[in-house]
Amino acid sequence: MDNEHCPSITLVIGGARSGKSSYAETLATATGGNRVYMATAEPFDDEMRLRIVRHQKAREGLFFRTVEEPLDLTSALAEVGAESDVVLIDCMTVWVGNLLHHFGLQDSYAHIDTFLAALGDPPTRIVIVTNEVGQGIVPGDPMSRHFRDHAGWLNQSLAKIADTVVWMVAGIPVVIKGEVRS
Repeated sequence: MDNEHCPSITLVIGGARSGKSSYAETLATATGGNRVYMATAEPFDDEMRLRIVRHQKAREGLFFRTVEEPLDLTSALAEVGAESDVVLIDCMTVWVGNLLHHFGLQDSYAHIDTFLAALGDPPTRIVIVTNEVGQGIVPGDPMSRHFRDHAGWLNQSLAKIADTVVWMVAGIPVVIKGEVRS
């Protein structure tokens, strides 16, 4: 396997509207061949449905096969990973919100544990998008604190596993770990 297609993990992290998804799409489209966009959002309300449609329209012409998977990322990655040259997963914090919605407040989530274990031996090149949620104020209610804590812990685990971590600031990528491969 040539270096361009060796399994690796790039984590793209930043605040809301920092350019994370667009940058991750640029990284993923630089990889030739089969590209999969694994979308985690669930259309719980009209506003989220519109967001999903906007994201889908933004991807038109980028030649991704889209896989909608709000919960079981491990199985979805196993299913598409070996046949893909790159899988872009967008977004981890939306996924944590889905887990919280479906499974409630828990000390840990088996879905997260199995996903992190699967990333120990990635089947293909993976680009992961996530929000940095730890730089704001401490949330005022237990559920929001629970979400922030679990998203933060997941981000730490992903950054540890990732070969490359890119911090997005106002649309500018800042590499904080490793180096960006095109």
